[in-house]
Amino acid sequence: MLAAAALPPVHLLPVLLLSVPALLRLTDSARHWRQAALTGWCYGFGLGLAGLYWITEPVLTEARDFWWLVPFAAPLLAAAVACYTVVPVLAARLVPMGLGRVLVFAGAWALANLGQQFLFTGFPWNYWGTDWAIPGRLGDVFLQPAALVSVYGLTMMTVLLAATPLFGGRGLAALVIGLGVWAGYGEARLRTPAPMTPLRLALIQPNVPEPPDFSRPALIASWEQLLRMSQAGIAEGAQVVIWPEAASPWLLANDPVAREQLAAALGTVPVIAGGLRMASQTDFRNSIIVTSGPEPPLAVYDKWKLVPFGEYMPRWIPVKIIPSALGSGFKPGPGPETIANIPGLPPFGPIICYESIFSGQILDEARRPDWIVNVTDDAWFGDTAGPRQHVANARLRAVEEGLPLVRVANSGISAVIDPFGRVMVSMPLDHQGVLVAPLPAPQPATFYARQGLRLPAGLAALLLAAGLGLGLRRRPRLPRG
Repeated sequence: MLAAAALPPVHLLPVLLLSVPALLRLTDSARHWRQAALTGWCYGFGLGLAGLYWITEPVLTEARDFWWLVPFAAPLLAAAVACYTVVPVLAARLVPMGLGRVLVFAGAWALANLGQQFLFTGFPWNYWGTDWAIPGRLGDVFLQPAALVSVYGLTMMTVLLAATPLFGGRGLAALVIGLGVWAGYGEARLRTPAPMTPLRLALIQPNVPEPPDFSRPALIASWEQLLRMSQAGIAEGAQVVIWPEAASPWLLANDPVAREQLAAALGTVPVIAGGLRMASQTDFRNSIIVTSGPEPPLAVYDKWKLVPFGEYMPRWIPVKIIPSALGSGFKPGPGPETIANIPGLPPFGPIICYESIFSGQILDEARRPDWIVNVTDDAWFGDTAGPRQHVANARLRAVEEGLPLVRVANSGISAVIDPFGRVMVSMPLDHQGVLVAPLPAPQPATFYARQGLRLPAGLAALLLAAGLGLGLRRRPRLPRG
């Protein structure tokens, strides 16, 4: 649980200098592999419970229906995620204590994190690489290696440095040198010119409470508020308006009357709107609809990484716990897309909410966009660590891809993030407002953007192999007989 203090928004990274060596010492003292596995699971459970406590918030908003789930939501999720911690602990026991074990542990930890992104619908959260997304200049500096090695590479580097107290004075020297080289690279990369484009954006943060009020007067009031805020953004010089996830109370893709009202208020200014979409009477999508004027939408993007238990029920769970208004849940879209050919807009990569945490899976790299639009609704998670951890993930995606990321959230934190992960402007949590700002220019595709997830997977496997080779060579030989 102490290690969770290194996660956003606390960022108390020095606790890892105690927590990681302690875990490795406990691994070494375990009497057999079963005790070591239990030790690893307990460590992961504490990390998950303290780092994911905020997952209870959306359950509390639906407490009338799901009151029975309140005491179990965070512990059950933490118990599941803790299984991934067993992998590096058991791998570390393959070699004796020393540099080899640390290399094996770091490589296996990253591989387990990669598995966490893909197995059982995927949930790549609470990664130690996000610890470095510290607000301000310090975080900007230490995030820069993500352009080379992604959040997984930052996690491996974090584990290696956190284990240095095991090596006494030499470990302290390695820690100082490692942090110095890391910071030096970050400072050098931040000297790259980062121009702005002439395009001005209006980020609309309506701060509508969750769960929403679906009565007709409330829907009309929400719609009129969106129109007023959008008009205010255009009056400040915005050339495109962006609404957060599911902001439109009407089905814009299906409703010509709503589009006519939108055109009457905003003219032909492009609107990138989060909203629901009906592909059929039984096919509901969580979408981004791009519209300009009263004509049918110029483009539609359907969210493809849906939130299990929130937007759909995995087939392997026999109990239905999603809100009844969703029926059987949303249907996923086909995958990452680039929306191009919108008059006045450079091509952009749309991502909705939860999709922003999936490193290396958010963009169509074959049709690389010039910027990323991330719409979300974090009001479900209240004033907790959850929304702040979500922003930290968004900053990492910007650095990894070398693209500006515009994040528009219903209740905040909305922000314009440049290709180096720097927050240029932002609106705070639980605030209603309109933010008009220029769009930063893109950078060339980063090394990680060109290589993809095979790069951190290869680095993790290389660390694992090097550690096994070094550790097994040091294993004491028993006399014959």
